[in-house]
Amino acid sequence: MAFTSTNKELSGRLIAVEGLDGSGKSTQIYLLKRWLELEGYKVFFTEWNSSAIVKNATKKGKKRQLLTPTTFSLIHSTDFADRYERQILPVLHAGYLVLADRYFYTAFARDVVRGCDREWIRKLYSYARSPDVTFFFNVPLDIALSRILDGRPRLKYHEAGMDLGFSSDLYESFKIFQGHIYEEYLRMVDEFSFIKIDATKPPDVQQQGVRNLLQERIDLPRYK
Repeated sequence: MAFTSTNKELSGRLIAVEGLDGSGKSTQIYLLKRWLELEGYKVFFTEWNSSAIVKNATKKGKKRQLLTPTTFSLIHSTDFADRYERQILPVLHAGYLVLADRYFYTAFARDVVRGCDREWIRKLYSYARSPDVTFFFNVPLDIALSRILDGRPRLKYHEAGMDLGFSSDLYESFKIFQGHIYEEYLRMVDEFSFIKIDATKPPDVQQQGVRNLLQERIDLPRYK
């Protein structure tokens, strides 16, 4: 069954970034946000798993290692629904450019790897509109892993997929988990018309490419 989401005509536009941890997507969307703001555009930023009303429940569940794949998925979908209804939709109606550091595609990748049914996950988010533009920051798994491991003293339990039993070794589990997530992202590239960005290029080159592509696809002057 193909995924379809409600995509009513709104005056604003939604731009999302996706990719593995360590792909550089968060840096790139921050740079894009600053550029758009300095150019005088109306911009709103949102990021995955950041709802204030869900944050404490998520934290407690992770700390006590009580989350099953289904409860993990439902908590994240609740977080998304809260942000979507309270933040994203209103500013889209108000004619803003909404920049999303991860969107429901993150759930499509991670929750499936955790064992949830692919069709069930997509139905869970079927009320939400699809982004107008989705940039996928594509980077080889070994490069993404080296960036993450170089920058952190220790990986977190769920971040490494330790709840899935891939390996008793934290770092090996992380590599396997991220590898499966990468495969899910690659499955979605054509289906959802992701715009692939070569995330091995220098950050300034990537950023210029993102800006050029965005200007080709969205009439930016409308959003000043």
